[in-house]
Amino acid sequence: MPLDASARPLRATAPELSLPPPFTLVRLRELGDAFAHAQSIAAEAGAGTLVHVGRFDLAEFALVLEPEEPLATSRRAFIAGMAALADALAAYAQPETLIEIHWPGALTINLGLVGGGRLAWPGDATEEDVPDWLVFGGMIRTESMLQEPGLTPNATALAQEGFGETSAADIVESFARNMMMHLDAWQEKGFGVVAKSYLERLSGEGLRSLAGNGDLLARRPRVKETEREALVPALARAAWYDPATKGPRA
Repeated sequence: MPLDASARPLRATAPELSLPPPFTLVRLRELGDAFAHAQSIAAEAGAGTLVHVGRFDLAEFALVLEPEEPLATSRRAFIAGMAALADALAAYAQPETLIEIHWPGALTINLGLVGGGRLAWPGDATEEDVPDWLVFGGMIRTESMLQEPGLTPNATALAQEGFGETSAADIVESFARNMMMHLDAWQEKGFGVVAKSYLERLSGEGLRSLAGNGDLLARRPRVKETEREALVPALARAAWYDPATKGPRA
């Protein structure tokens, strides 16, 4: 799939992103919605367009892709996006930091929710169609805006997990580099390489694999039957995302 935590005042400006040549940056102000905006411009802007919202407390971005496969299989770009986002965090993490993906798109650090990914495609595309575009959207909480972080023990932020001065821009730049590597590996070696990277960080027990359409296949201890979890309804739920706050759940 080529690319053709304590509260403090927001900074007035955010650093410009340094992205690899295939990417084109579209920057939104702090109240913008990267995921929605990328979908609205995807048909015209084309592959490699990366929409970024300039905030210090949240790494929020969305990437436009132009698949070459039917929707049923090209949705696996979501798997590549999640693997790239997890790798982006790992690049700045302290040794022994536990970074996990929770099916299909939530990310935790040391068991605390820090963000996740979403995927969108044209509403009129059928499973057999090659969609004109896909949009992978990601969010990572870099700093907590809560006065008392202990009130939300299941949520965390990079600043609380030893990421030092790692900024939202650092995470988005690292995602872009890792996404390029995963898409190149997909083209050259097949999707299995991408799936392996994703599954290595997937939480839970048992033998896991991915079906051709991205569904999760799991063989759990002492259970004979293979369990199947469908990707599409799981993407629709996006359980890690809070529509009310437009960010990761607290």
